[in-house]
Amino acid sequence: MKWITREHPKIDRLACPWLIRRFIDPVATIIYVPFNDVLSKAEQLNAIPFDIPGVEYTHYGDECTFDYLIKKHNIKDEAVYAMAPIVRGADTDHHELAAQAAGLWAISAGLAYNHKDDQELLEKGLFIYDALYSWAKYLQKEKHTGQPFENLLLDVFNKFLKDKKGTGKKIPAWAQELKDLIQDHIDTNLSLKELSKDLSINPSYLSREFSKHFNNLSFGEYIRKQRIEKAMELMASTTHSLTEIAYLTGFSDQSHFTRIFKKQTGLSPSDYRKKNRKK
Repeated sequence: MKWITREHPKIDRLACPWLIRRFIDPVATIIYVPFNDVLSKAEQLNAIPFDIPGVEYTHYGDECTFDYLIKKHNIKDEAVYAMAPIVRGADTDHHELAAQAAGLWAISAGLAYNHKDDQELLEKGLFIYDALYSWAKYLQKEKHTGQPFENLLLDVFNKFLKDKKGTGKKIPAWAQELKDLIQDHIDTNLSLKELSKDLSINPSYLSREFSKHFNNLSFGEYIRKQRIEKAMELMASTTHSLTEIAYLTGFSDQSHFTRIFKKQTGLSPSDYRKKNRKK
């Protein structure tokens, strides 16, 4: 089977050949020609035109050709479904659709800049989409321990937060309570309202039903539990100080971290670390 599209591919015209080769026709021939020659060459070569206006395999509404191929050929693969918004976001300049979309665009643009031969570009592109597929299938939940972002957070912490001195003034009860409320919002920076939009569920219903499916915990309690579990993981796998761990897990106030940690585990962070080091 032959497939034909416009020359100088970047996103859709590399992602679609990858999808075709991996899920539709392993020996498909991909042909790149100037835009004005696509339809005439398609007829001459008995090839299927794709990713140009006016043909079957093209963009529909907000979706790109990659989306159409998935639907047309009834591809049932969760990793491919995870890739679709990334490809769509990169191809349509809607990088908000997926956290990886901007990165895919940047890599694809750089690849096209470095390789002027379209067939050579295609072969390199297939490697990129194989890698993206492996990430989507096996590695989505993997975290890169000691990632630069974590180091940057620690840098900011050590430079701007750790050295702050107290004023020595007694904090009024109302101010402390307000501080705790603000801290609670920092800890739960995921918003039920925003999540309800993503899930297309009424926020009031989501708030009411959340605890039924999350171990009888409210949304805030559940998020704090996740942060404490992350802190425990960092204690076991890193040499970060407890103050740094508190910061890295979203507790900008260590006293608040200690209080929540003890509430969750029955031990203070320092006692927990000492106990686990003895094992």
